[in-house]
Amino acid sequence: MTQIFDWLHRGVAEIFPQPQDADSVTESLEKRLVNANRPLRVKLGIDPTGADIHLGHSIPVRKLRAFQDAGHTAVLIIGDFTARIGDPTGKSEVRRQLTEVEVAQNAQTYLQQVRPILDFDTPGRLEVRYNSEWLSRLDLGKTLELLATMTVGQMLAKEGFAERYKKESPIFLHEFLYPLMQGYDSVAVEADVELGGTDQKFNIAVGRDLQRHFGQNPQFGLLLPILIGTDGVQKMSKSLNNYVGLSEHPGQKYQKLQGVPDNLLAQYFELLTDLPLDSLPENPRDRQQYLAWEVVKQYHGTEAANEAKEAAKSGGKEGAVPEFSLAAVSQFPVKLAFILGATGLCKSTSEGKRKIQEGGVRLDGTKISDAETFYEKSSDLYGKVLQVGKNKFVKLVE
Repeated sequence: MTQIFDWLHRGVAEIFPQPQDADSVTESLEKRLVNANRPLRVKLGIDPTGADIHLGHSIPVRKLRAFQDAGHTAVLIIGDFTARIGDPTGKSEVRRQLTEVEVAQNAQTYLQQVRPILDFDTPGRLEVRYNSEWLSRLDLGKTLELLATMTVGQMLAKEGFAERYKKESPIFLHEFLYPLMQGYDSVAVEADVELGGTDQKFNIAVGRDLQRHFGQNPQFGLLLPILIGTDGVQKMSKSLNNYVGLSEHPGQKYQKLQGVPDNLLAQYFELLTDLPLDSLPENPRDRQQYLAWEVVKQYHGTEAANEAKEAAKSGGKEGAVPEFSLAAVSQFPVKLAFILGATGLCKSTSEGKRKIQEGGVRLDGTKISDAETFYEKSSDLYGKVLQVGKNKFVKLVE
């Protein structure tokens, strides 16, 4: 088992708590490793509140893979129970509560999208757990025990809650349960380390408190930066259209990444690749292209990266992705099967319907399962990539 943690600090914003004695965090982890006589259990929780993952989400997943490669056990928690509440962190209003069906569908797409990153095959290196396994079994007595570990004042100190309370915006009682439930996940899986973005420090600290309450050694928190989006201004977000999706076509990925602003290149290389940072091209344009090629290679392979690079050289607006104007669709609402036939991705509407039923159609990376769904207006589809199989793509435009 590898006990060297030289890679631990790459791209990390903070590790807490720092040891009180002369030991470093690395030495403290190695001591825990020896005392436990087993690999470290490294937790990452993801709530499937949407269907897509972008490169910003990949950062803690990549760090989880680094722990796997060092010989430790990655514990990937799918928050199928907590997703029904939604993490209130950074939110100015209550999240919409999702149904069990929505959460289950999202969870499957999440797992598909992280497969290129994590080691799913080596025995003992990955546990995929669903927190409904333990949270759905909490009775009122255990829930009261969790609630009794925190005061209202402590909960209101959480950034998002404090702002909403000051503005007299509603804070619902079920939202107070979210940090406690995420913290209880650490108890349930006996985590030694928990990974998360810098906005997750409060939730990870709650996990430490609950582990102490239940007689466990408290976990270390390892916080990773929030990735700035391709606009160079705000954090990467699909709603802001400054994202690069993990399920996007290689040509789209390449095109977006070769346009990353110069001032963000160092951060992107550090957080999204394993390349030595002292051997990168000096010319900013060469750096952009190298970044785009490397990231596409990670998710799609060398051949796809080379094809995307050549397509970008040819001047195509979206690399290898052709466009289809929705103005050619004479009437809305319309079923997606009709558009599949109109774009030429399928020979006919009936073939399009069959492809959907077989699970071979994706819209912006999300698998389409219902061939009977109507799209009410063309703006519902603008800017999205329609995909059939592995190699047939069309970008829907006005």
